[in-house]
Amino acid sequence: MARAERHIFADPGIAPVPVTPRGARRRAIGVELLCRGLVSSDDIVQALARPRREAGRLTDTLRARGLIQERDVLEITAGSWGIQTIDLASALPDPRLVAAIGPLTCLMYGFVPLRRAGDVTVIALSRPEEFAAIRPTVEADLGPVVTALAPERDIIAAIHSRYGPDIARQSETCFPASESCRGWVKLHRAPRAMAVLLAAVVATLIAPIGVGLVLLGFSLCSLILIIGLKLLAMHAAFRSPMHAAPCAPDDDTLPVFSIIVALYREADIAARLIQRLARLEYPIDRLDVILAVETEDRVTRDALAIAELPAWMRVVVVPKGAVRTKPRALNHALEFCRGSLIGIYDAEDAPDPRQLLQVVAQFRASAPEVACLQGILDYYNPRTNWLSRCFTVEYSGWFRLILPGIARLGLAVPLGGTTLFLRRDLLERVGGWDAYNVTEDADLGIRLARHGFRTEMIATTTEEEANCRPLAWVKQRSRWIKGYLMTWAVHMRQPRLLYRQLGPRAFLGFQIMFIGTSLQFLLAPLLLSLLIVPLGLHHPLYDAMPRPAMLLMTVTFVICEGVNLAIGVVGLTRTRHRLSLWWVATMSVYFSLACLAAYKAVFEIATKPFFWDKTRHGIFDHLAEKR
Repeated sequence: MARAERHIFADPGIAPVPVTPRGARRRAIGVELLCRGLVSSDDIVQALARPRREAGRLTDTLRARGLIQERDVLEITAGSWGIQTIDLASALPDPRLVAAIGPLTCLMYGFVPLRRAGDVTVIALSRPEEFAAIRPTVEADLGPVVTALAPERDIIAAIHSRYGPDIARQSETCFPASESCRGWVKLHRAPRAMAVLLAAVVATLIAPIGVGLVLLGFSLCSLILIIGLKLLAMHAAFRSPMHAAPCAPDDDTLPVFSIIVALYREADIAARLIQRLARLEYPIDRLDVILAVETEDRVTRDALAIAELPAWMRVVVVPKGAVRTKPRALNHALEFCRGSLIGIYDAEDAPDPRQLLQVVAQFRASAPEVACLQGILDYYNPRTNWLSRCFTVEYSGWFRLILPGIARLGLAVPLGGTTLFLRRDLLERVGGWDAYNVTEDADLGIRLARHGFRTEMIATTTEEEANCRPLAWVKQRSRWIKGYLMTWAVHMRQPRLLYRQLGPRAFLGFQIMFIGTSLQFLLAPLLLSLLIVPLGLHHPLYDAMPRPAMLLMTVTFVICEGVNLAIGVVGLTRTRHRLSLWWVATMSVYFSLACLAAYKAVFEIATKPFFWDKTRHGIFDHLAEKR
């Protein structure tokens, strides 16, 4: 084997380094660095001085501080393991060998088979200690192997260059097209939709008053249904209030918990993310945090490459695909998860330290059909401006009253995009996330319900950054509305099947939450236009409307405002914020901004349905550290 290894690596693409004789004792890499004079003992001590939960690998820490170079690490690691380095630019992998192992397995363990040389297979690897554990399995498939060392980024690039499209396609087609948005076509390629739109335009031109009255009727009916659902949800939430879940004991029975954080253009948030997740009170030997980063996002990848990532946190690079969305990144990262429980956080999240222990305890106490636990979201910058105050009021009512009530009523819960926790086996049974849906969270909640699984709320809070810049808020809200409309359309492809799967009550709740809410935002300008009547101005629809209908609409408006005020006030009093309750009175103006978002959403559905309007994080991130 030794002769074969020396022969195999005797080519121009491989740089020779001293080889440690087999059986020789390997010195710790810190000792080797000291012996070579690359670092001082003070450098080593300072690098190791970080708290254990935040401590990264010694070499990563020294590289992040500019004390050593990558080539130094490669040379020392190669010498320590008795192997040589290899330049993958001149040693492309054999596709047949990669296929025999599987490209995802290669990515997971950081190696790639290069070529056959006689009876042995040459393998480039980046993490010798991990490969040593799986070497027998690899040799069972490929026969005897010899190894060389290469940078992990070069191994990822080599696999992505050949198998990237296949890996991406696998992440994008996890379940049947009938349950996915991926068959959605743009408006100009949908003749039926074009015909309906043309008919609507013609009808409006011929009978504008009649069309206006029909739209008002739709708006009034949906508003009544929304009010009814809110009242029922509030009643259910009051009857069965959430209580803080107990924490599972910190012992050897705790399962491995995988956390996925999808990052895109988040170059300046890595350090704070590490600090916040390091506060989680969960054994680090059973904590598995994956940072999913797009392959073309060089800014974030470069920032993470020099970050001092702890051993329980690793980067997974998502290959370029047909779409660039968060759910596609989640599907890809799921393949690399080691845990039986999966958690989802956003880059700016600051979860409660005991959150994972509470999640484990509640899953243990829950029925087997409970597939998901949804935590409470709150904000750490509620006082930034008026928009952040209103956003805080909205979330306080939604996550502390409405969602808990919806779950208690047995309806399908539209999940939030973060602080949700899933049983991995059940998540995989429903196919993961729809890579083409821009509200993959809400869609997943509906699919879980369709497959007979339940979502429960858990009384644990994660704070995040309120998106409180007007243009960014409209962009984010338009993505949510677009996703709700597309989710409704996808699940309504077979309405009878959906009715049988959800049952009558949950089916009606789905209609109210998804299409009813979206219609309210789209038709709000028509309703608001009636406000000119009290000012003594003429309104053609008012004159054409029967007086009983006008009275019903007025009463409905008053009740709606009363219900929304009650939700805002009660929800806000259940937070630790001390915002004035007078801000709740401005929520009508706040929600009117969603009209702009709704029309932007409809335009994007027709022109770019899979476009993910990125929300920038970290603008007010410093406020989280002051709380």
